[in-house]
Amino acid sequence: MNLKTRLPRQLDLASGQFIAADHHEHTTTAGMLAGLYADRDAWAALPPETPIYTVAILPAPQQEGELLAGVTHLHPGRVGREFYMTRGHVHQRREQAEYYIGLQGHGLLLLQQAGDCVLEHVFPGSVHYIPPFTAHRLINTGSSLLSALAVWPAVAGHDYQALQEQGFGVRVMADGDGWRAEVQHA
Repeated sequence: MNLKTRLPRQLDLASGQFIAADHHEHTTTAGMLAGLYADRDAWAALPPETPIYTVAILPAPQQEGELLAGVTHLHPGRVGREFYMTRGHVHQRREQAEYYIGLQGHGLLLLQQAGDCVLEHVFPGSVHYIPPFTAHRLINTGSSLLSALAVWPAVAGHDYQALQEQGFGVRVMADGDGWRAEVQHA
């Protein structure tokens, strides 16, 4: 028998940054989010290169039984009265679940399943279970970067198109120093 010792990849829990040379990062800018925000004029006024969020993902084989881990870093800001948010998605394989863990900042996780919506507060140390068949989106209602670690099955996939037509049933808008959920009617 051979025995090896190795240093694993690391995550700086305070900053949400991976300490691993082999992770991949992708930044989503305002220009990539056409049709996402209710106030289309406010969105059009944003420079298209404005970063909204970055996702860092550790590599893993894309096969049954494997897990992926990634950190979403969502900037603070608003488009009109609506807070910066991720595009949101359901999994291509709808039966796959996911976990989010809040690392820094404050915001909300919007969960939608079969027309029912739930908003969960995201903060350092919060743990969020995203059940199968559930659309989900992060929303930064704070004044600093919102970061959350996600762990999901490598075979789950992301389906952004499923939400293009109807979107989520709730929008989160600034309301004084806080926020308010506005139910969207079809």
